[in-house]
Amino acid sequence: MSLQSCLLCNTVQITGHNTVLILNSASDPFVQQIAQSGTGQKLLLAEDNIAAAKAVEVASHGKKTVLQRFAFHDSILHHQPGTADIAVMNLLYQAGTAWIVHGLQLAAYALKLGGRLYVTGAKERGILSTTKRMQTIFGNVETLLITKGQRVVCSQKLPDQPLVEPIQDVTVFASSKLDDGTRHLLSVVEVHATDEALDIGCGAGFLGLHIARLATQGYVTMVDVSLAAVAVAQQAAKQSGLTNIRVLASNGGEAISNQRFDLVVTNPPFHLGGIQTLEIAERFIRDAAQVLRPQGRFYLVANRFLKYEPMLHAHFQHVEEVGGDTRFKVLRAQLI
Repeated sequence: MSLQSCLLCNTVQITGHNTVLILNSASDPFVQQIAQSGTGQKLLLAEDNIAAAKAVEVASHGKKTVLQRFAFHDSILHHQPGTADIAVMNLLYQAGTAWIVHGLQLAAYALKLGGRLYVTGAKERGILSTTKRMQTIFGNVETLLITKGQRVVCSQKLPDQPLVEPIQDVTVFASSKLDDGTRHLLSVVEVHATDEALDIGCGAGFLGLHIARLATQGYVTMVDVSLAAVAVAQQAAKQSGLTNIRVLASNGGEAISNQRFDLVVTNPPFHLGGIQTLEIAERFIRDAAQVLRPQGRFYLVANRFLKYEPMLHAHFQHVEEVGGDTRFKVLRAQLI
């Protein structure tokens, strides 16, 4: 499946200066097409991934497109009901069922009467169950296109449709469970009391919180490209009572590239828009090497089948496996 397929480009009907609501799908090529078109559309980016949103901002620079950007998980705070002409969502970029349901509810809330919601996705990404949900919420759904396992379906907002209030609990957008890979990393990471530490791709913040409890004379910076993850980690940090933590939205180490750390940890995702990739981990490894002080330690946990060792050796002088089991491995790298 190609991330660059653009089924929405040929199926979404845009006329005049429409207001188009993008439901956590800024990476869909359709959005880039609209941003660059210069035809005067207003794009409302309800987007979780700050890197994807930034790419649309760059594409729309100097064009007539009007762009507004806000976090997907709290989009209702930025919307008046009945203000969008069109809403679009690509299931490839939704992290789970809660994200899909939120997108459908937000569309039902934000669309004008007669406004249309277009959703694209494959069977394995939940397009069939999503179609049923659209029927339940909107009372109508139409299949516009089926090709190579992909579909585009559409619902229209009709009179007398009940007003739907989207999900407002941010915790449903980030896992509150400690995964096995992170558990392995926690069991072996060496933390010094004075460490200044960085958790790249912090998620809900399990690693960063653990380190902050041990680095009593140091501090921990947690970063994530997901605004929902940042919100959940900030909430966890506040509830912990620890004062040596800060949480930032950042594409990898971008927000802290001019700082230096004694310890960097990560449990990097290896999927981008539902497609397996090593690019995210490669970015994290490169960023870790840049921000570590001499003798600094970098810990990475990964599924055993992922070949991160060559990337680590390209940036670090010393690399070794320090933990794991048959499914996971924890790798430690050091600058000498």
